[in-house]
Amino acid sequence: MFNNKIKETAETVVKKYKKAKKKIVTAESCTGGLVGGAITSVAGSSSVFEAGIVTYSNDTKTYLLGVDQEVIQEHGAVSEDCAAYMAMGALEFTEADVSVAVTGIAGPDGGSDEKPVGTVWFAVGVVNGDDVDIHTGKYVYEGDRDAVRMGAVETALNLLNEILE
Repeated sequence: MFNNKIKETAETVVKKYKKAKKKIVTAESCTGGLVGGAITSVAGSSSVFEAGIVTYSNDTKTYLLGVDQEVIQEHGAVSEDCAAYMAMGALEFTEADVSVAVTGIAGPDGGSDEKPVGTVWFAVGVVNGDDVDIHTGKYVYEGDRDAVRMGAVETALNLLNEILE
């Protein structure tokens, strides 16, 4: 299912998080659980993977992750603010140390001039004592739906690796 680069990156994630004794939670929309799937495809991932939360609809982003409905109305589900809320919510509802959130437009429909197909927002949340540090970024991928989704999976895994460096 996953290409070799994604498999290798997921293996690195699991090794790094085992060594750091940190737990991961994913909050996914356009990737539909593929980030969690890539991590859990690695033997021994149960020691680092806390949970995967797939919130494909706007309502579930609100109900399961605490994304403020006003954020979705003002900025859209594919936005920096929504991704940040998703990352924060995933940490609030689990015992994980690090979260990665993914929300985007995989296509082929749903894009606009402002947010073309392939636009994906990411947020990584890191528990820092009583606080949570949130890091966000936007990427725009080329290609069909599968290419966008797999690109987003690879980026999410890379972000998880980078945050521990």
